[in-house]
Amino acid sequence: RLGLMEGMAVSAIVKASTIILGTDLDGAKVSARNRLCGTVTSVTDGAVSTEVSLEIGGSDVLSAVITRQSAKSLGLTKGSYACAIFKAPSVIIGVE
Repeated sequence: RLGLMEGMAVSAIVKASTIILGTDLDGAKVSARNRLCGTVTSVTDGAVSTEVSLEIGGSDVLSAVITRQSAKSLGLTKGSYACAIFKAPSVIIGVE
């Protein structure tokens, strides 16, 4: 339906609240197969939730919304390493 072809440029959108963040995932077994890792560029605390942004390569940035407690438990701070994990149905593909 999108007319996708090999080598074609696409955009992927993943809702921030569907992303799971993790650290120290070597050997971890999870059902979600999509994993993008990078450097935390910002951590913004709200009343209940925290928005965490990861630079995942080049100028690509991915943002996740997790609980403040989870961000604290993971020790997420600017410059730390983390991975974003999400399931395939959470991804929306778009073309120009």
